[in-house]
Amino acid sequence: MTGRSIAIAGCGPCGLASALLLARAGNRVVVFERFTQPQPIGSGLMIQPTGLAVLRQLGLAGRIMEEGARINRLHGMAAKRVVLSVGYDALKARPAMFGIGIHRASLFAALYDALQAEGIALRTGHTITGSVMHGSQRCLRFEDGQTSEPFDLIVDALGTRSALVSGPSGQLPYGALWASLDWPEGFDLPRDTLSQRYHLSSTMAGVLPLGKGSGPEERLAFFWSLKGSDHARWQDAGLDRWKAQVRNLWPICEPLLDQIARPDQLTFARYAHRTLAHPAEEALIHIGDAWHSASPQLGQGANMALLDAWALSLALARNADVAAALKDAVSLRRAHVGIYQWLTWLFTPVYQSDSRVLPFIRDRLVGPLSRLWPANKIQAAMVAGLVANPLPALELDGR
Repeated sequence: MTGRSIAIAGCGPCGLASALLLARAGNRVVVFERFTQPQPIGSGLMIQPTGLAVLRQLGLAGRIMEEGARINRLHGMAAKRVVLSVGYDALKARPAMFGIGIHRASLFAALYDALQAEGIALRTGHTITGSVMHGSQRCLRFEDGQTSEPFDLIVDALGTRSALVSGPSGQLPYGALWASLDWPEGFDLPRDTLSQRYHLSSTMAGVLPLGKGSGPEERLAFFWSLKGSDHARWQDAGLDRWKAQVRNLWPICEPLLDQIARPDQLTFARYAHRTLAHPAEEALIHIGDAWHSASPQLGQGANMALLDAWALSLALARNADVAAALKDAVSLRRAHVGIYQWLTWLFTPVYQSDSRVLPFIRDRLVGPLSRLWPANKIQAAMVAGLVANPLPALELDGR
């Protein structure tokens, strides 16, 4: 059924993808955004085969693959031990499996350009503080005390700290500093690999190739694990002390450090782990991080959000009643979401925590086993987002 009035709360990739899918199905869509000028937040991310399947439906996969960097494997070391070795080629039954490293700005621009090209309504400068029912419809409330017109459905794509969700955010102790940098000439890391270095579970550095985006030069994302409670001390200590820590862990990063002259070149991202038991309410559904926020250890955030957006569009197309459609959308995603929330909860302390026992087990047992069958295939499926085989139920083709 089409012709419903739908408000999308949030103009990130999750909200933009939802707006495109629902507008193309014939619904009347309005996107609400708090910024005067919509903009991406953050540095790099990984598009997995799951997310790419949705981008194909949106007609944007070609652009994303052209602007991003094809990632064929993930590789991590602690001292001289290989503790992470995941290759997409382990998924031999699924040809052409790979990830795409891309700047958030490139993903945002592809979706935003499509939104503008299709003339979907966008209302900026609207900070959402809540919602209120109006008969069988729902209105958004804004910071200035005003409310929107009533909608048949509000889609909450506001992320982890959504004002439409009550209760604790589930904030995790660790986050990370991120910087988007040029790929230095002669930089001796493979351009098809997410590379990481660890000391215990408390210190992690990583390099994610990002491709060229819309520019002429290859780019990368550099990230450094940091506890939220240590961020102020990091700022006070100054860049020189931090750079010495990076050099000590991973000397190859010197040409990256040379590009960082100011603290504001590094963005500190906080992570959270929370799963709503009931993501659908009357005339309201929470999707993406608003429903299931998690650390980025398995690189699933944007991909899970894209799958949520697709599931919602599919459910609305095959259910005349909004309440039935929301129940259907949640049902389509609940198992996959539940499995990945559990897996992320399980693996996050292995790579970001104060534990000394977990990294010992990781370095001496998990790392070596990950290079052997069937552990290598299981890990590759986990990273690709394909555990629980989510695509067939969503009528998506991952090839």
